[in-house]
Amino acid sequence: MTYCYRHLTAEDRAAIMMMRATHSIRAIAAHLSRAPSTISRKLTRHTVSSSRGYDASLAGFRACLSRHRPRRQTKLHPDGELFEVVVHLLRKYWSPEQIARTLKRMSPNDSRRQVSHEAIYNALYLMPRGSLKKELSACLRQGNGKRRSRSRGKDRRQQIPDLVSIHMRPPEIEDRLMPGHWEGDLIIGANNRSAVGTLVERTTRLVIGWHNSHGGGRRVQR
Repeated sequence: MTYCYRHLTAEDRAAIMMMRATHSIRAIAAHLSRAPSTISRKLTRHTVSSSRGYDASLAGFRACLSRHRPRRQTKLHPDGELFEVVVHLLRKYWSPEQIARTLKRMSPNDSRRQVSHEAIYNALYLMPRGSLKKELSACLRQGNGKRRSRSRGKDRRQQIPDLVSIHMRPPEIEDRLMPGHWEGDLIIGANNRSAVGTLVERTTRLVIGWHNSHGGGRRVQR
């Protein structure tokens, strides 16, 4: 069953004020066809004092004020300066992660000039259809203008095609009697900027290692 929330009317507030002295919260909720939590919340917010109790006129004034109160604009509002900066960098094929890190580095003490990469993605995905959304979506690394749910299909992250478990290797490898069987490992550094690889011969324990940083390499043998 689908429920549609309805704001309290002036008549509802007046009924609450008159019934509060003689009826329980559940009785008032049943009379108005509302949830008891709704009546309890309104009584807590708009009770002036223990002597005066619930004030219907005050509740109506506060409700009208909250409806007309302007909502806070998002950081990436299309008319904002920060949005223009993000759009400019996206057109230069910067990724949202790069933009977020750069803005934080440029204004470390001003949160108004910072934005997370998730906020940038959300701003693009929620943008109405048009030439600007199509242009900026094409600037993304994946070129997608719509976020895809990870729950669809099989999750293939961090999986190696045709992977064979280490527990399936032949028993002679475990005995270390026949040379020629190697074990390899790779350690990735921070931000994928460096890597260290190793190869170990199981019988002789010969170790060959290399360090890879920014495309270069240095081989170490022991």
